[in-house]
Amino acid sequence: MFTTVKSFALDGISGFPVEVEVCAQKGLPSFDMVGLAAGAVKEAKERVRSAIKNSGFEFGSFHTVINLAPADVKKDGSSLDLAIAIGYLTSTGSVPYKNCGDYVFLGELGLDGALRKINGVMPILISALQLGYKKFIVPYGNAKEASFVDGAEVYAVRSLSEAVNILIGLNVNPIEKAVFDQYSDYVCEVDMADIKGQTMAKRALEIAVSGAHNMLMCGSPGTGKTMLAKCVTGIMPAMTFDEAIEVTKIHSVSGLINEEEGIVRHRPFRSPHHTASLPSITGGGNNAKPGEVSLAHNGVLFLDEMPEYPRKTLEALRQPLEDGVITVSRVNRTAEYPADFMLIASMNPCPCGYYGSSVKKCTCTPREILNYVSKISGPLLDRIDIYVTVDNIEYGEFRSRRVPESSATVRERVERAREIQRKRFAEYGIRTNSQMNNSLIKRFCALDGDSENMLGKVFVKNNLSPRATTRILKTARTIADLAGRENIASDDLAEAIQYKTVDKKELTVF
Repeated sequence: MFTTVKSFALDGISGFPVEVEVCAQKGLPSFDMVGLAAGAVKEAKERVRSAIKNSGFEFGSFHTVINLAPADVKKDGSSLDLAIAIGYLTSTGSVPYKNCGDYVFLGELGLDGALRKINGVMPILISALQLGYKKFIVPYGNAKEASFVDGAEVYAVRSLSEAVNILIGLNVNPIEKAVFDQYSDYVCEVDMADIKGQTMAKRALEIAVSGAHNMLMCGSPGTGKTMLAKCVTGIMPAMTFDEAIEVTKIHSVSGLINEEEGIVRHRPFRSPHHTASLPSITGGGNNAKPGEVSLAHNGVLFLDEMPEYPRKTLEALRQPLEDGVITVSRVNRTAEYPADFMLIASMNPCPCGYYGSSVKKCTCTPREILNYVSKISGPLLDRIDIYVTVDNIEYGEFRSRRVPESSATVRERVERAREIQRKRFAEYGIRTNSQMNNSLIKRFCALDGDSENMLGKVFVKNNLSPRATTRILKTARTIADLAGRENIASDDLAEAIQYKTVDKKELTVF
């Protein structure tokens, strides 16, 4: 008998339909699989054979051929196991085929017939809904994740036997839809109130988060650069449901979803070590999996001691910083992943870390300092909007009993600025000032005569590139939003210029 069962496989963070065609006939016992199956899919026949037997069904003497259509597209992963097993059972007559065509089957089978969770359920369900599929049978371990997908009728099962019960008409109810709590409690690792002093750095951080601007902090060891970076997610606005879905799709494909949560509620903070490989940062491997830049989507990518990263790795950040996406190309496949993140980076001013320090003398030669700083290229620095020096603080300030502003207080101001931007760009498909293109900059970043003259002088004096100049305007727009001003004032522009141009006696990076 010939039967067809519907399933889905992953391509990047999208799913594509796979028809599992099964033809089981009396004859010399065999179990052959065709249709460009990768290693994990080829091994499915052994898992399916044992799962069927241990679930109480007969694995008869049939000449069985399974085709995974479309045959010219490579399929990988273990999500097709359940569909293959159901296809075999319906083809051999062990299970009635009547209701089988209504469902999409997803799940990995254990040898005992148990159904194990798989990666990528959310992006698969979203893609399937767009193609008109409505009913899904998924592993119980993916139930919470699937419950956030609107419009899907999802049945979560623990075993092959439970999946068969649905097909034979036993009363099984679909899972209930989950409610996304945008403002669920979130405790940040470091609160702004924990950091003494560093008024200028905190102000720069607030501006950076308000407009989603990239930021580089430079200072001697122990001045608080890492602590400041860890404060960032605590002052960022809560993710909307749409943003949470975008992030969850990426994390789901990577197998990083908490089974009980089912969705990524809080903005990601990714901090890869400087020894991380290029594919781990940008994405790659045999299956072109998402890298750190994609896992940081809608959140923060923190590069601690930025010059210590390989030059090749840093240069690979240029595309996602400019476009908000990254294309991962490998021999077997090419995938495009979202990568719209805030880059927060830190660095020492020199190899020993104490160039310009008031507490310890630098032991580096001018050549060593230049070589160290030159590890970060000009084009990459052009894509960083805000540079700030993090200095040592006095003992009295460190031991002061005065309590600095908390992250919650700063976040209120950030959220007001983000709300202004949300309304401003509602018609343009972007969310923050950092995403403005040239036409939007012309429209929303107009300057008066004095401000225009100021920017022109800075452009000539500091030999700024057009990209650096537009980033100054974007930062100035954010500063004006924080102040609640409709137009950019000269003070707003002056502060933005200060964050983009550095005294060459301090550090020759911009």
